[in-house]
Amino acid sequence: MGDEEVDEGVPALAERRDLEQVYQPAEDSHLLAEAAREAVEPGERALDVGTGSGYVASALAEAGAEVVATDVNPLACEQARESGVPVVQANLADPFRASVFDLVTFNPPYLPTPPEEAMNDWMERALSGGESGRVVIAPFLETAGRVLAPDGRVLLLVSTLTDVEAVEELATAAGFTTREVADESHPFERLVVLELRR
Repeated sequence: MGDEEVDEGVPALAERRDLEQVYQPAEDSHLLAEAAREAVEPGERALDVGTGSGYVASALAEAGAEVVATDVNPLACEQARESGVPVVQANLADPFRASVFDLVTFNPPYLPTPPEEAMNDWMERALSGGESGRVVIAPFLETAGRVLAPDGRVLLLVSTLTDVEAVEELATAAGFTTREVADESHPFERLVVLELRR
């Protein structure tokens, strides 16, 4: 939205919500980053989808991967670049050629959000997974499958709020095998990192 479209008397949604516009590392980010560090081999090509601040991508780079990241949010891309992460403003893995990445990581927006509670800003896009919490996962599986190298794998962060079994069913329908490689319990949810392979 251009400055000319902003009503000067109404604070931006992010200001009303007291939220930043770029998702910052939290428990889910830490769990995925640790799983990614353990999974990646030095010299492998890795893609971090929806990179936010670039935290997981940075962990992959520190582990020796050749990493690139994507995010739809231009503010996230700017912050990730400031952290030294090569990033492309894009939806999921859309701009990349087929069969190029050894590892794809994704911490998707997974909070179930009823339509009447949706707020149309960048932080909402980083958090909300639609009513089911899985609205971004099916399109991600399609694009991730396309860009994976023949022996590549995906690390996907999911929550029990999103229904882990339902995510596994989506992955199976997309041609992947799944296994849990990390998890962490919190008061209202269990976070799980799924490894997906063709």
